[in-house]
Amino acid sequence: MVNPTIFKSYDIRGVYPNELNEETARAIGRGFVKYTGAKKVAVGQDARLSSPALFKSLVKGITEEGANVYNLGQVPTECLYFSVGVYAFDAGIMITASHNPKEYNGFKMIKKNGDNIDWIRGEDLRAIVEDGNFKNDITKGAIERKDIWPDYVKHILSFVNLEKIKNFKVAVDASNGVAGLAVSKIGDKLPAKIFLLNYEPDGDFPNHSPNPLLAGSTDQIKKEIEKEGADFGFIFDGDGDRIFLVDENGWLVRADVALLLLAKYFLQKNPGSAIAYNAICSKAAPELIKKWGGKPIRTKIGFVNVRAGLLENNGIMGGEPSGHYCFRDNYFMDSGMISFLILLQIISEEHKKVSEIAQELSPYAKSSEINFEIANKEEILNKIKEKYADGKQDYLDGITVEYNNWWFNARVSQTEPLLRLTIEADTKDLLEEKQKELRALITAK
Repeated sequence: MVNPTIFKSYDIRGVYPNELNEETARAIGRGFVKYTGAKKVAVGQDARLSSPALFKSLVKGITEEGANVYNLGQVPTECLYFSVGVYAFDAGIMITASHNPKEYNGFKMIKKNGDNIDWIRGEDLRAIVEDGNFKNDITKGAIERKDIWPDYVKHILSFVNLEKIKNFKVAVDASNGVAGLAVSKIGDKLPAKIFLLNYEPDGDFPNHSPNPLLAGSTDQIKKEIEKEGADFGFIFDGDGDRIFLVDENGWLVRADVALLLLAKYFLQKNPGSAIAYNAICSKAAPELIKKWGGKPIRTKIGFVNVRAGLLENNGIMGGEPSGHYCFRDNYFMDSGMISFLILLQIISEEHKKVSEIAQELSPYAKSSEINFEIANKEEILNKIKEKYADGKQDYLDGITVEYNNWWFNARVSQTEPLLRLTIEADTKDLLEEKQKELRALITAK
């Protein structure tokens, strides 16, 4: 029996082996080939302890359905995207649960469509996998190892002018995920001195969570910045596609602030271009994008939705508060490493401390996302709609309510059993007042 809860609106994800196991992985491999019609499938994996076992079963399913597998080995997720974009592969699957806790694993899936890449959502495969009606008279595919590192390194370095990067001291925390593999490949090519933390992949994530936004995740890099007198730092998530900038004091810079840094850079080079941002970015995002001559594109939350908005408007780049940044010249896919390199160049050209740069792009008081573990999520959303009926409401993703001096968004998570709340206000005092008010409403018995 296949657990239906693993088929998400973005990808496939579940706890190993209770929700997602080898038998299911094999069926997903067969279902993926049947759904996409792919003949050449690239497969990468992250550092999770269950990834090798799931790889073996997934590949068995893919080859049983007649497709050839090109094994990329252990790589960041963006290496899979690159391989499908640049080589003659029809499709690709990355074995990863991204930033989820170590007991999770899953699959991110893509298919080539002409010069573009289509995202395959978990829910797209559910019916085929659950049906399990696969033929047994198909000629099996073969498995081949593919080393993409030299071509990938050339690709990501093409986004920057290395001569414009200063010889900063930069702390980089790879979170014992797979980003350390990529940073190690380019570290000696950078003018900056890199202090690389937790660069060895370890699926136990022994030093901190693979989610940089969880409490305690930045404690180590903060100490490293202080110890080495580093100018700033970066922290990656488990599969390397999310990246967060850390200022000279060891504090995380909000990802929608880093988005504005990137947006300004790209708009200077590509005037009038569209920039995609999601519904929980600061309202400074559309305001400043317009001010800089760009076209702001508001999307639902989730990288695949930001990417869709970027594609539909042929935008130059997009991003969201979760730390995903995608680029037109990277097949409209996200890349932590490209973001890392461009931000190094941007900060080199700013001649200011990172905390000062962030302050200039943060005119409003915005909370971190607040998460609630509650069972009656839809009931709570209805209570919110009623209480704040006098505000301007929209339902692009969950419910967003806007007033003249504050706004908030409440939504059900697509990847975890949570209700998520984001609030922004003109002042810190108003933000704290509204946080208390909404917390009380959501947690009321």
